Amino acid sequence: MQSLYSLLPNINSLLISVEQSVDCSQYPRTLIKDAINEYLSCIRDKIKNAIITTPHEVEKLIDSTCITNFVLQAIQPHFKRVINATGIVLHTNAGRAILSKSATQAVMQACQYYSNLELDLNTGERGSRYTHVESLLCRITGAESALVVNNNAAAVLLILDTLCKGKEVIASRGQLVEIGGSFRIPDVMKKSGAFLTEVGTTNRTHLYDYEQAITEQTGAIMKIHTSNFKISGFTRTVSLEELVLLGKRYGIPVIDDLGSGSLLSFAQYGLSDEPTVQQAVATGADVISFSGDKVLGGPQAGLIVGKKVYIDMIKKNQLTRALRIDKMTLTALEATLRDYLTPETLHLNNPTIAMITTPPHTLKNKAERLASLLTMLQSNDIRIKIIEGKSKIGGGSFPEETLPTYLIRIHPLTFTAEEGKKKLLTTSIPLLTRIEDNYILLDVRTLQEEELPLVATMIQELLEHKS
Repeated sequence: MQSLYSLLPNINSLLISVEQSVDCSQYPRTLIKDAINEYLSCIRDKIKNAIITTPHEVEKLIDSTCITNFVLQAIQPHFKRVINATGIVLHTNAGRAILSKSATQAVMQACQYYSNLELDLNTGERGSRYTHVESLLCRITGAESALVVNNNAAAVLLILDTLCKGKEVIASRGQLVEIGGSFRIPDVMKKSGAFLTEVGTTNRTHLYDYEQAITEQTGAIMKIHTSNFKISGFTRTVSLEELVLLGKRYGIPVIDDLGSGSLLSFAQYGLSDEPTVQQAVATGADVISFSGDKVLGGPQAGLIVGKKVYIDMIKKNQLTRALRIDKMTLTALEATLRDYLTPETLHLNNPTIAMITTPPHTLKNKAERLASLLTMLQSNDIRIKIIEGKSKIGGGSFPEETLPTYLIRIHPLTFTAEEGKKKLLTTSIPLLTRIEDNYILLDVRTLQEEELPLVATMIQELLEHKS
């Protein structure tokens, strides 16, 4: 065992070897050393556990090419770009909405230069960061006032903490949702200091259920959009209009948590007629909250709009500072909202809207272009075919809806689809795919035009390192 250990070179000699093999000048030297040390530690462990028992095995592992490849993989930034070929437009694990070009340019400006984040340019004195988007939100939605925090969970927490702390909040049992990350409405209410009063049953809730639950301790009536599931069959829900009338009769504010929250009706594109923020405002809901990085197509944010009297109260809550958005989110959101002022070109400027509304014939043409690139690989390891399929919007939006799409079906002949899927996650730009039976599926809906050659490159990498 000692003789095998003695074959291992020292870190400094390996460091020189790696730096001579490839240009590592853009990476901190300490990271390179750590990676080399990790590699050597792995070999030592294999010697200690008798996994490696011969000098030949050690020499094979300390080959400069093996070490260099390991180091290059280890020193890459952990947060990196991926290519989304799953067809899930709002892929939560892959960052949800892609920002528009105007939004990304605005973020670059905010990062590279000083800004008027909290500077009133009329007076030269301190201003409010929320003024950059408040008037836009009010103009687009018709609300009296608006506020933005870091996500919709924070928005719900802030609203309840402000308006309902120590009071009861009436909500339908069938709307007590849990979304990704174990975010549960009942738990958020408890954290805010509000007390949940459940009414109705899982599948049926009536207006009289809400009315009978109203007491002197009632702080609000809350309607929660079940964005990530649907209850069908023998059901009954109470409309927002009915709740608003009930709230007015008893002087109780009505909170509408729209979840995904759309500023555009997708019914014209064949999807279900989900309520828009504008409709909720027009109905008379007192406070409405929704997400910025779902079907709105912007950065992660929690948007709150509604009656000025309530928004002013929320703005004064000390939690608002703890939950506030940063300058990059703020400028990206402003740019995203500005695109909504010209709805006729929104599908051209907003990537999320564009992907959701792309017609099938356009997707077929894109699939044919990608298939042409893949067939140029001339590999005996895979077979390529274009097939029809279904995409999903994702992000808890339109949970029962699918979109017709075209897929590239890759049939691996010398490896399994699961092996291929895992290997594609380790390519120079990780490629996210779907698997069906023993096929790897690439949905062109979520691929940008400029990514098609990159996808071909990733498949080439897969074929070169399939074993």
